[in-house]
Amino acid sequence: MRIAVVDGQGGGIGRTIVEKLKQADLPNLTVVGLGTNSEATAQMLRAGADEAATGENAIVFNASKVDVIVGVLGILSANAMLGELTPAMAAAIGASPAQKILLPVNRCGIQVIGIVEKNLTAYIDEAIEAVRSIA
Repeated sequence: MRIAVVDGQGGGIGRTIVEKLKQADLPNLTVVGLGTNSEATAQMLRAGADEAATGENAIVFNASKVDVIVGVLGILSANAMLGELTPAMAAAIGASPAQKILLPVNRCGIQVIGIVEKNLTAYIDEAIEAVRSIA
């Protein structure tokens, strides 16, 4: 199973997701770190991503070549992450046939109503369990 983790800015969320995916010990797992910038990509590589790439073309190219995409809700929104996530990236992720597991982080100008407020660690743990159920 190929799982893309998409992150930007400092890469902290992506780093944590990659670490927890690798600790989950899922069979036949390949984690692809896709960063909107080189720091985010570097963080995911340090966390143990099997493959990684940076930028718009990398995200657009790989979005349709993975089974699951994990990231914050904003990866579906053009110009999220202070403009780092381009409209082409958002469109490619949204159009991808991959299962999307999205963390409801309200930093991208999107607020999801009806979600129980939790800390980021709890959301990441739920995301890992969702990946486990798909695997």
